[in-house]
Amino acid sequence: MRGNCHANAVAESFLQLLKRERIRCRTYLTREAVRQDVFEYIEMFYNPKRKHPNTGMLSPADFEVRQQKLNEAGV
Repeated sequence: MRGNCHANAVAESFLQLLKRERIRCRTYLTREAVRQDVFEYIEMFYNPKRKHPNTGMLSPADFEVRQQKLNEAGV
């Protein structure tokens, strides 16, 4: 069975972004340092703060606030 070429496009896109924005800019002495840095990138920047095209260039936190206000207004 052949795989779908689009099945992991999201993961590939994220990994490319991670490498471009974080990994290639730094030198790591240990694997644990890499793990910690990647964790911090994902949990402290990418998920809560990075602006995403799919959310109208809002950060996820800002998008959630906007959605909550729209829900409260009944829109």
